Amino acid sequence: MAMQNTHIIPHLVCEGAADAIEFYKKAFNAEEMMRMPGEDGRIMHAALKIGDSTLMLADAFPEYGGKGPKALNGSPVTLHMYSPDVDAAFKQAVDAGATVRMPVADMFWGDRYGQVTDPFGHHWSIATHIKDMTPEEMMAAMKQQSECQ
Repeated sequence: MAMQNTHIIPHLVCEGAADAIEFYKKAFNAEEMMRMPGEDGRIMHAALKIGDSTLMLADAFPEYGGKGPKALNGSPVTLHMYSPDVDAAFKQAVDAGATVRMPVADMFWGDRYGQVTDPFGHHWSIATHIKDMTPEEMMAAMKQQSECQ
């Protein structure tokens, strides 16, 4: 995979990478680009395409320090995905087995946005951009939202 520009590509560790690949296909329409199994059957490296982004993943290899969110009791990282239809994308992820962390709603920063956790412990936010807002408009909308709660 030759890349000319700088890219940030998440590389996830999953307890059950083969199952994770199938989940990402169902949940996010991922296309498998490659997988490299190790001698013991665990996946040493795999690459998926979701939209125009690449996602790399591997099985957990705790003997080499490669632990996934389940072994770490959670993840501090959220993968953010923009979609043309957040409601459909969110439903597809939940129907595939993701759990809802935050239902989809219109947000003060101009996105329609929700969060899920996949069955492997990785957090995903899914959004559709609704409108451009200035920082001042976002601050006013955030203040108005907090006053309503």
